[in-house]
Order: sequence, then structure tokens, then C-alpha cells
Amino acid sequence: MGMSVTISAADAQDAEHILKLQYLCYQSEAELYGDYSIEPLTQSLDSLKAEIAEGHALVARLGDEVVASVRGRVDEAGTVRIAKLIVHPRMRRHGLGGRLLDAIEGHFAHDPAPTAKRFRLFTGHRSDGNLRLYRSRGYEQVSTKEVGPRLTLVTLEKAA
Repeated sequence: MGMSVTISAADAQDAEHILKLQYLCYQSEAELYGDYSIEPLTQSLDSLKAEIAEGHALVARLGDEVVASVRGRVDEAGTVRIAKLIVHPRMRRHGLGGRLLDAIEGHFAHDPAPTAKRFRLFTGHRSDGNLRLYRSRGYEQVSTKEVGPRLTLVTLEKAA
């Protein structure tokens, strides 16, 4: 009998597992853009713990293994900034990224204070799978920013 994936809030004890998964998941992005110095590959454990404490993080588990994660935080203007949606390579293309995205949006949409007005995230211009997922969930491109000769960040947004 197979196990099902469960999604729950992450805490500081999950940080090390999330960081290892993040390192694994962002290898393909680093290769795609020819840059292994991207922040997800250089982030420290303390920095990740601070992100979890300052916002909200979710993990998806298959049994005891963390196989996916996402983080978000809301700013003073009501913009929920969703970041680092990661899914273990062997778990991709099964809807887990979409489930996590829905779950983090749901958390902030139902959080009484502060009130979320919009969701915003970004990805690289060559990250077709990410762009496809975000657009399928109602996100629309609001800006682009060239951050280097090989990378343009695409910012997408939708109303809460």
C-alpha cells in the first residue's frame, strides 16, 4: 500500500531538511542559467530558520521525508510574497507544486490579520515549468528585471 503526501506547517526542526531539499532542487535552475552562486544554493541554515520564523512555511511529507516545501510572508501593503516552491525531482509532475501553492495561498487568504490583497512570486525567464504552473493558477506577469547576462526575473501576481 502506498503512502500519501501530507502538507503541514514547517517549523525550525524542518529547516535542515528543507535546506538540503532546496540545494537539490535548485541544481537544475543553476544549470539552466549557468550560475551556481544563486541565493537558494548559498543560503545558510540560520537564514532559512529566520525566514521560517518571520513568515509561514509549509512542507510536504511522504512518510517522514520532506519532499516539497514553500515559504511566504505578507508585507505591510498586503502583498504575500511566495518564495522557494520546491519539489523533489522524483516527485515532480504529479501536482504537488500546485497543491503547495494552493495551500500557502489558502493560509494567507484566511489569515485574519494582516489581510492579503495580492499574491506575488518570481521565477527565471527560462523556467518554463514554473511559468506554466503559475499561469495555470491565475498568475499574470507584472514585470521583468534583468539581473545578469543570462537571467531575467519574471514577476507574476494575482489578486487574493
